[in-house]
Order: sequence, then structure tokens, then C-alpha cells
Amino acid sequence: MSELLATYLLTEPGADTEKKAEQIATGLTVGSWTDLPLVKQEQMQKHKGRVVKVEEREGHLASGKQAVITIAYPEVNFSQDIPALLTTVFGKLSLDGKIKLIDLEFSEAFKRTLPGPKFGVYGIRKMLGEFERPLLMSIFKGVIGRDLSDIKEQLRQQALGGVDLIKDDEIFFETGLAPFETRITEGKQILKETYEQTGHKTLYAVNLTGRTAELKDKARRAAELGADALLLNVFAYGLDVMQSLAEDADVSIPIMAHPAVSGAFTSSPLYGFSHALLLGKLNRYCGADFSLFPSPYGSVALPKEDALAIHEECVREDVFNQTFAVPSAGIHPGMVPLLMRDFGIDHIINAGGGIHGHPNGAQGGGKAFRAIIDAVLEAQPIEEKAGQCEDLKLALDKWGKAEAV
Repeated sequence: MSELLATYLLTEPGADTEKKAEQIATGLTVGSWTDLPLVKQEQMQKHKGRVVKVEEREGHLASGKQAVITIAYPEVNFSQDIPALLTTVFGKLSLDGKIKLIDLEFSEAFKRTLPGPKFGVYGIRKMLGEFERPLLMSIFKGVIGRDLSDIKEQLRQQALGGVDLIKDDEIFFETGLAPFETRITEGKQILKETYEQTGHKTLYAVNLTGRTAELKDKARRAAELGADALLLNVFAYGLDVMQSLAEDADVSIPIMAHPAVSGAFTSSPLYGFSHALLLGKLNRYCGADFSLFPSPYGSVALPKEDALAIHEECVREDVFNQTFAVPSAGIHPGMVPLLMRDFGIDHIINAGGGIHGHPNGAQGGGKAFRAIIDAVLEAQPIEEKAGQCEDLKLALDKWGKAEAV
């Protein structure tokens, strides 16, 4: 019988942790158990949750005792979809005290119902023809209220700086000034021109927004128009929405999962989901080719262990393609040595203000990032590289070099 394993962190679990675990296992499956007649218990046995492990430990907080418990749920209890799964293992339980869902272990049968990334790390690298370094991404900034001519010029300057990907800001929705379809077609022309000028290919991820019922048709139209990738605020819509897009053969382009709203689910040490589960494993399994999350170093920083755990879930060996991890928020060129030390080459360096705030504009910002990436790969002293690249020198003078954490 196929089972799903769910692992929880309980804070202040009560005097009898084993009893609490058993209450969860039965309460989320067959309900009351001991009151059932023996014949009913035999009939319901295949549906009953099973306590796999209970491990008590002293809490890291002032709250005292904690426990990590793992419960097996028979997959016969729920339909093969993420909403049913999450409702089963964490629906009403999420309302029942200090409990956090930290991991899910899927059966191979359930995994076969999920899409995983359509392109993944290798597929994205193949699109760009770049396999030997971290990729560099930049973000449109200050575009609300701007017309298409401003958008196009910003796109051009970012591409001329040598970035590999450019994404819409997550708050850049459909507007009359810069309509979704026009951004795609006009953006393709700009990037064609910059490629002809520099020989460097850049991809553009356009923000897929609107009512849920409209998204699939809109995504299909984007693919028809030749969009490079889609940005999706997945936690505003739900994982099942992203999965439906990833499974659609007519949406034949990568999906970039933005973490907007996810902090409401992950930030508490006592409640919600672990970062690694939500932004790593579930994003990957449901079809994200890219997963954005706060880096440990920037303006909106995650604890380092959480950021590294997301990355590990994105790239660990599995039946699915790897997802590109994108540590983000407040990234400037001086952070690149830390990013490459901690995340290796299979991640994407993502910068907004660190590109646009450069003294020489977005073009200079991109060149500064590319220079310091090359310096780290070549084991060249950063100061020496800055002496050879004025854009890098200006960036380090402005932002400095991040210290190891």
C-alpha cells in the first residue's frame, strides 16, 4: 500500500508526545479509533494513519520542549492532487497549536502524477548555451506608470550589460501603457537587436497575471508569441495552478516561481511550512523551472540554513529535472563571492537595485556582476579584477564587498 510520509515540528507538544502523535495519525484519517467495534477497525485499517517516528528534543526557543514526528498517510485516503494531499496532512492540523510541516516524502506512484520542471537547470542552460558559471538575472524596476518606450529602453540596457535573464517585477501587472502581449513581442525585438550587436543571448520572463480562469489561455498565447519564460506569483494563486500550467503541452516555456505571499506560510518557526518544503520541494515537484527566495545576505534575508535547504531541494537527485535556485533581494556585486561559495555554479544571481543603481546605469551594473563572476571562477583577486574593470570598481566603491557569514 502506497503511503505519504509527513514530518512535523511540534512545540510544546504536551506531556505525552507519543499520545499526541497517535491522535494526529488517527484524527486526520479514520477519526476515533478505540471506540470502533473490532470488525470496523479491521475494515478501516487500510485507511488509518501510522506513527513512524517520534523524537523529542529541547526547543531552540524559550518555548521549551519540541518534538519531531513522522506520520504515514495511506494514499488511498486522498485523490492524487496537491490540494487534497495538503488538506489531508495539514488542513485542520495547521489550526491546532504550535505545529509546523517540515517535510513530505512522496511515494513513487504519487510522483508519477506530478510534472516537475519542464526544462530545469539543464534545459535553461541549453537555451542560453551557457554551462560553466552561475547565470545572471536582472529585474525591471520602477516600471509602474511607465509607457512601453521606457520599458523597452530598460530592457535594452539590461541586456547590453550581459545579463542572461531579465524578469518583470512581480507587481508589474497588465496595464494599458505596457500590455502583456505587446511586452512579449516588442521585448523579443529588443533582445534580437542586442544579440545581433553583442552575440550574447538574453531571455525575458514576462509576468503572468489576471484571474485564475484566464491564466491558461494567456500562457498559451504567450508561448504562441514566442515568450521566453513566464513569471508566476505561485503562492497568490496556489501550487495547483502552477502544476496545471506546467502540465499543459501548449505552454511550452519555462515557469519562474516568485515567492510573494509565501512568507505568510513559512516565516514562523512554530507554524506553517518549512522554507525547504514550500519553496524547494513543492515548487520543484509542481513544475517550477526557477524558484526565487531571499538569500542569506541581502535586504530581505533568510537564515542561511533555510536558504541552503531550499537550494538542496531544488538540485538533489530525484526523478524530476533540477530547478534553478534563485537567491534574491538586495544583491549587489560584492556578494557574488559568497553566493558562489555557498550555492556553487548551479544557481542564478538575481539583482534589481544592484544592477540599476550602478553609477553607470544598468549596463554598467551588469558588466560589474559579470566581471566579478569571472574573477571568482578564475580565482583572481577581486581587487585585481576591479583594477581591470572600471564598472566593478565603481560597484565595490558604492556597495563594498560582503563579509563571510
